[in-house]
Amino acid sequence: MPGVYRFRDTRGRVIYVGKAKSLRQRLNQYFADFTALHPRTQAMLTTAGSVDWTVVGTEVEALQLEYSWIKEFDPRYNVKYRDDKSYPYLAVTMDEEFPRVMVMRGAKRKGVKYFGPYGHAWAIRDTVDTLLRVFPVRTCSKGVFKRAGQVGRPCLLGYIGKCSAPCVKRVSPDEHRALAEDFCDFMSGHTQRFIRKLTADMKKASDEEEYERAARLRDDVRALERALEKQAVVLGDGTDCDVIALAEDQLEAAVQVFYVRGGRIRGQRGWVLEKVEETTTATLVEHFLGQFYGESGNQEAVNAGIPREVLVPELPPDPGPVTQWLSERRGGPVGLRVPQRGDKRALAQTVERNAKEALALHKARRASDLTTRSQALHEITEALGLADAPLRIECYDVSNLQGTNVVASMVVFEDGLARKSEYRRFSIKGDGGTDDISAIREVITRRFRRYLAEREETGELDVLGDPAAQADQDQFSERVVATAKKFAYPPNLVVVDGARGQAEAAAAALAELGIDDVAVCGLAKRLEEVWLPGEEYPVILSRTSEGLYLLQRVRDEAHRFAIAYHRAKRGKAATASALDGIPGLGPARRAALLKKFGSVKALSAASEQEIAAVPGIGPRLAETITSALGGST
Repeated sequence: MPGVYRFRDTRGRVIYVGKAKSLRQRLNQYFADFTALHPRTQAMLTTAGSVDWTVVGTEVEALQLEYSWIKEFDPRYNVKYRDDKSYPYLAVTMDEEFPRVMVMRGAKRKGVKYFGPYGHAWAIRDTVDTLLRVFPVRTCSKGVFKRAGQVGRPCLLGYIGKCSAPCVKRVSPDEHRALAEDFCDFMSGHTQRFIRKLTADMKKASDEEEYERAARLRDDVRALERALEKQAVVLGDGTDCDVIALAEDQLEAAVQVFYVRGGRIRGQRGWVLEKVEETTTATLVEHFLGQFYGESGNQEAVNAGIPREVLVPELPPDPGPVTQWLSERRGGPVGLRVPQRGDKRALAQTVERNAKEALALHKARRASDLTTRSQALHEITEALGLADAPLRIECYDVSNLQGTNVVASMVVFEDGLARKSEYRRFSIKGDGGTDDISAIREVITRRFRRYLAEREETGELDVLGDPAAQADQDQFSERVVATAKKFAYPPNLVVVDGARGQAEAAAAALAELGIDDVAVCGLAKRLEEVWLPGEEYPVILSRTSEGLYLLQRVRDEAHRFAIAYHRAKRGKAATASALDGIPGLGPARRAALLKKFGSVKALSAASEQEIAAVPGIGPRLAETITSALGGST
């Protein structure tokens, strides 16, 4: 039967909340074979001291209870969401006798209608200033409202017609509430009704020769049209929907939501989450839907409520109960789907680009903060037992495809920031480069052998510890500084992409060269464990550790750089290898042939006459090319 379970630590704190169609089957999976579980699940079970559960009647009830407990207990092994910034909303306080239009942040209040969120508070004020001409709703605070009533004079907005002045009883409470409701209807997307009504009134006033009133109504129509122009039409069918997109890496994910009402984008909001458990995109979508729409209270908030359609990048693992839960909360049917084509697909791609930019901006802000970088270097120093902070870190990664085109990358971070001008690429030589461990050993040997050679060339080894000789070498060092390059500057820490084997291979390569003042560690992708050479167990850094975050950034950058080099090398080999050995066919002629025919395959199918027509080829070389390609196919 369905239910929800909680794992607690030895102090009774809830560390994980989960739901299941069958509690018995799900809980048995945790205790059947510990070694078969995912490592993060193993870590959770090792931390847990007890488990309890609650049986419910349906999967939807289990979904509701799970999200309720996640919100209440904030378990450390569940996915964590946090806003990437504080978003302002346009709020209308319908719970007051005289509703007020205002900018509001933070937790939502019952009885208040919300529109947005907006990127900036000034955008709200600009919209409100435009609409108050047509819907003169109160915007003043309680103190100003009360004081105006006591003195019997409205504020400036009341005098210029941008407030109906309920403070001095120019309108009744019912009349003012009707204005507020019209304001909310317009913001909810029911715009054409008001424009049609004002246009009809304008024509009627003109026919009755009330030209001043007609001009005022004309200006009101233009004000509403200006307000609409600021909200671009993205869906021509006037659809109400929320468009959700994710951008993620191994540690974090950015979520972006566009609120579309009446076919127009009414608001945008973003979150950045930390992955504290192993999860998939589909699972992230399920968790997000529950936490996002579970916070909308009694659905009083217009844009924080649930629209008819929710567009997601992937459907949840079990979309049925989620869709039913959303429909029950909305009080009507909800379509949950992945857009495949058309305007909705294009809009989803736009939201995805925003999510990618938000994740990149979050990472850049985190990396550029001096305090954060100092904390990261300090944490690495403490965790690895280094004598000094690793101000220069070099990371190495190997890339290959089934042992072919083996390449390696070296990236450099100084003071926690990337130094791209000092990146290096290596093409692994010989038979020893067919596996990652031997390739790591080769590239470390080549890099530090070059370092020793360049250091010796500058005379640094000869004069080490001899002040008199050092003075004699100063001018020589200045002359060869251009030759020394960057390899003559050693790192404080070498990081290799891999576990214990790769770390020990790098350490062995350094030991063979007699280098004992450079620390080495490996960072394994699967568990994000830090391995030290010769140690039986890895160093475990907290998932929220800035030190681990810096090591991961370094490792991921090395991986990216290696993959880019490998793809370029593989692509070059695939397109040019068949032409390389043809006599008389140099780089310029190969480029001309590939430009003309597009590929070696198309070139092979061409006739001698077509090949000879290419500038610089001629009949004799065309015959040689045809013969060579015919023999290679």
